[in-house]
Amino acid sequence: MMKNQVTLRYDLVIFDWDGTLMDSTQRIISSMQNSAASLLLEIPTASQIKSTIGLSMQKVVSELFPDASPAVHNKVRDFYREEYINGNDTPTELFSSVVGLLEQLEMHSVLLSVATGKGRQGLKRVLDSVGWSNKFEHSICGDEAESKPNPEMLLQLLKQTGVKNHRALMVGDSIHDIAMAEAAGVDAVGVTTGANSRAELEVHKPIAIFDDIAHLSKVVFER
Repeated sequence: MMKNQVTLRYDLVIFDWDGTLMDSTQRIISSMQNSAASLLLEIPTASQIKSTIGLSMQKVVSELFPDASPAVHNKVRDFYREEYINGNDTPTELFSSVVGLLEQLEMHSVLLSVATGKGRQGLKRVLDSVGWSNKFEHSICGDEAESKPNPEMLLQLLKQTGVKNHRALMVGDSIHDIAMAEAAGVDAVGVTTGANSRAELEVHKPIAIFDDIAHLSKVVFER
């Protein structure tokens, strides 16, 4: 039986990581709260922390602890990194639909990239942990460009891949992902599996919002 013929609407799909491909939101929240408690800082609420997911770590800490000194900000980042990697046993796994979706995109020669607020070391660690060290030919991290929602991450990826903005798609769970895409002139799809609700994501006019990332194929392929 022949495969269904499909036409690609997009040549490049760019994914956020936390809350989009990996179910890590609760670990992020608890790690940040535990770090604040260890440093005797006011503990941010889950809602406050979720509002910063997707930003670079430097920006996250500045927004959550605006009155703390730069030295304290550095301590928070160090405590958080240690807590997230070694001190916190909250499970973090790929969402169940992710592997199948990426295999489907790869089968049709869609370029896959990552744009994440994680630092390069952090992204490498999680990619290695799921056996994906060579999964994404292109990626850009929070310590390599201006933080979301600045469009620099996407503009760099477009330059690296040679893909025009109208042929690229950003996929993310955060308003920062969708706003970044809007600023770069790139279409975006929101997923409700992480930081922000459907109503919050709708503000920046993504072309679609899904409760399960498996449905992404509906907008990438024309059948």
